[in-house]
Amino acid sequence: MSDAADFELLLRQALTPVEPPADMPERIEATLVNLTEMAADELEAWELSAMRDPRNWVRPAAAAVVGVTAGSALVALRVRGRHRTRKQQSGNVLELAERTIKDVAEEARRLLPER
Repeated sequence: MSDAADFELLLRQALTPVEPPADMPERIEATLVNLTEMAADELEAWELSAMRDPRNWVRPAAAAVVGVTAGSALVALRVRGRHRTRKQQSGNVLELAERTIKDVAEEARRLLPER
């Protein structure tokens, strides 16, 4: 029976919540912004004449995937960060959904004109 108690104690110790560093959201956002910018720079650098050879498609395709993924994650991160404010301002679930959709659209527009 002692082994079971020790095992439970070890599990509790291993699964105790750990607070993330205070600057973690800023670091994640900065990383996503950098990835998005690097992907945009890579896409701007391709030459259409080189696209005739399918072997040259890998870098632009990878840049497009990275750019879309990082940009989407950046929008989601920023929108999620303002969720509590939108929830307090909304009277019901429908209004909250409308505010969230508007926030997503605004955040996406902020990223796209830069490109």
